[in-house]
Amino acid sequence: MSEYKHVIIIGVDGAGAFFEQADTPAFDRIFSKGAVTYHALASNPTISAECWGSMLLGVSPKVHGLTNDIVSRMPYPHDSAWPSLFRRIRQVMPDAKLGSFCQWSPITKGIVENNIGVESDSAPDSELTPRIADYIRKQKPVFLFVQMDSVDGAGHSYGYGSPQHLKRISEVDSLIDMLYQAVKDAGILDDTLFCVISDHGGTPFNGSGAGHGGWSDAEKYVTFAAAGKTVRKGMIPEMNVRDLAAIVLYALGIEAPEFDINGWTSQIPQNLFDDENIPEYRDISAETGAEPRISKAPRTSEPL
Repeated sequence: MSEYKHVIIIGVDGAGAFFEQADTPAFDRIFSKGAVTYHALASNPTISAECWGSMLLGVSPKVHGLTNDIVSRMPYPHDSAWPSLFRRIRQVMPDAKLGSFCQWSPITKGIVENNIGVESDSAPDSELTPRIADYIRKQKPVFLFVQMDSVDGAGHSYGYGSPQHLKRISEVDSLIDMLYQAVKDAGILDDTLFCVISDHGGTPFNGSGAGHGGWSDAEKYVTFAAAGKTVRKGMIPEMNVRDLAAIVLYALGIEAPEFDINGWTSQIPQNLFDDENIPEYRDISAETGAEPRISKAPRTSEPL
């Protein structure tokens, strides 16, 4: 049985864990009774395609094999052994309204199948957000994925954690609020799981530039927050970005694949939902050939 009729995911590219440092009144208000972590673990390498791919497919980059170059050039295969969340939902809900609205369009083109009726659009964050809000009010989607790219741009230009980077997170906070208000206007808030997640962080400006792809704390730790009627208030102790896939399927009452160290490794984090039947969270960091899921020493880098 589904817990929710709607799931809305707001992805903020390049925000890392820096929501914790930025002025975000809307984020703080929306998730004041929700579950939050600033230590979710990104995929390794900490690059957009690898991370967004893990979230939407439920597997590690070693399994899905996607890179920025691949998703920019090639459509996601319709017959992949690792279907996207959109395809998994479509198989169970053939009439569901599904939307993927991303400033970085390779997500929709290269991680989402193009033959399953997913409505999409791409434009700069500030231009796209009002259109997304209108879509929410009119269509009341079952699953909506949004990616905002401008925070990552500020990080690359000025350094992650810089005043300019934090300022852009604060500006995107108002866009998140616009979408949350649209959910309320649509009359679906009580039946919606509303989440914000980042794919990766980045390095400070070092005189020649700033970026990401490595495994430093500033790059690998990211924000995740969830609000909904069955979400437990508090901090989430352990999470990987790929767990987003299991979270979405659980919320919509869709059975997830069996855990497989060489395949689907998306799990539901502990303390996220008010459900005592959720299995214990598995740490696979010690498994041969597996990337780390949980940093054993807080605020320290953990190599592969």
